[in-house]
Amino acid sequence: MNKLRQMAIFAHIVDLGSITAAAESLQLSKSVISQHLKALELDIGVTLLKRTTRRQILTSAGSSFYQHCQVLNQTADVAWQQAQQHLAIPQGTVRITAPNALMETLVAPAIALVMQQYPLIEPNLISSDIHLDLNRDNIDLAIRVGESKDSNIKQRRIGSFRDVLCSVNALHQPAQQMQACYIANSWQSKQIAHHFMSDNHDDIHYNVTASCQTNSFHTCLSLIKAGVGIGLVPDFHLPHYPELTAVFSQHKLPLNAVYSMHPFTSGLPLHASVCLQAIEEKLALITKAPV
Repeated sequence: MNKLRQMAIFAHIVDLGSITAAAESLQLSKSVISQHLKALELDIGVTLLKRTTRRQILTSAGSSFYQHCQVLNQTADVAWQQAQQHLAIPQGTVRITAPNALMETLVAPAIALVMQQYPLIEPNLISSDIHLDLNRDNIDLAIRVGESKDSNIKQRRIGSFRDVLCSVNALHQPAQQMQACYIANSWQSKQIAHHFMSDNHDDIHYNVTASCQTNSFHTCLSLIKAGVGIGLVPDFHLPHYPELTAVFSQHKLPLNAVYSMHPFTSGLPLHASVCLQAIEEKLALITKAPV
């Protein structure tokens, strides 16, 4: 690493014409510049630069060596400029994961707007109800329901929604409600326990064994729409499916907190931050939609 620094300093000395000018440009003392040059020549074993009180002349070895050092500095400058562009212009690949129930209605529409506004961003969207390992699976941003216990990731609550127990046809009789076939999502256990609350404090404790389990929200939704049973649907999905009705229309389930999670210790990169902002705005919009 010290060799690279010495090579960079040597190129500055040649480019600017003197040790004094190089010292001023690099904001180092002349003695430090001289020491680096001396150490470089000692390490290589040849004289690179002949210096007099009035001028400096490259030796034949120094001239050839300078060409490589100049390329090194130019490469470093280009790398620096390109890295800084990421601070000004959102660009690059961003891998985002979210549960099936959140991807289609929340994440994908938000990212579609981002792609239109920032065409240099290349999203890689992963819809999965399985919690991927952010580091192992190279995930830049995860949107999840509920807080994570992993202390190695950064997380923040960005909103909330409610699940609604739905059916195609309204189930008015308590016997119908309790005996309906329950279709469970993959994140639910087979033994279902819900606590429905109301303003009148006549809470309902609903316990049932799931008759069917699916590994996809959309499969669960399809079965509910087919009229074969009841199951949970996020409230922001309901405007898209007017045929669905709440089983306990006067009662509500507790709020589900939505969190953003990422593995970056120094904060989200700009292109991922732009995506998260769009997702937050979309979540705030859809959870205010009338149900």
